Amino acid sequence: MHALVKSVHRVEDILLVVLLSIMITLASTQIILRNLFEFGLEWADPLLRIMVLWLGLIGATVASRDNKHIHIDLLSRFFSKRWNFLIQTIVGQFTAWVCWLVAWNGVHWIRLEYLDGVISFSGIPAWMFEIIVPITFALIGIRYFLFSLRCGSLLLHLFKPNPSNIN
Repeated sequence: MHALVKSVHRVEDILLVVLLSIMITLASTQIILRNLFEFGLEWADPLLRIMVLWLGLIGATVASRDNKHIHIDLLSRFFSKRWNFLIQTIVGQFTAWVCWLVAWNGVHWIRLEYLDGVISFSGIPAWMFEIIVPITFALIGIRYFLFSLRCGSLLLHLFKPNPSNIN
C-alpha cells in the first residue's frame, strides 16, 4: 500500500513539473510569435486554459496530501488537543463527502459531454480534458477521509484510560 501511495505522489509531482514546463514554453512561444511575427498558434490559448485547470486541480491533490489546503486555524489554539482532533475528524469527513459529491457529479457531467459529442478545440472531445475534475476530487476525498480516520483514531487514543493513573 505504501508503494502505491508513493507512486501516486510521484505521478502527481511529475505531472506538475511537466505541465508547468509545457505551459511556460508554450506561452513564451506564443508571445514571441505574436510580437515578432504577428501570428500565433490557434490552438495554444485554449490548451493553456485547460492546462491551468489541470495544474490547479493536480496542485490541489498535492496540497491534500498532508492537509496543506488553506484553512482557518484561528480557533484551534483555544481548544484542547481532544477538541482539535474531534474538529479535524468532522472537518475531514465533511470535506471528503463534499469532494466525493463533486466527483460524482463530475462523472455525470463527463458522461453528458461524451454523449453530446462536445468538441473542445482542434476536434478533440471536451470530456478528455474535463476528466481531471472527477479524478482529482475523488482523490482529494479519499485523502481527507483517511485524514479524518487518523484524527478519529488519535482522538480515541486520547480517551483511553491510562493504566498508570489507576489507583
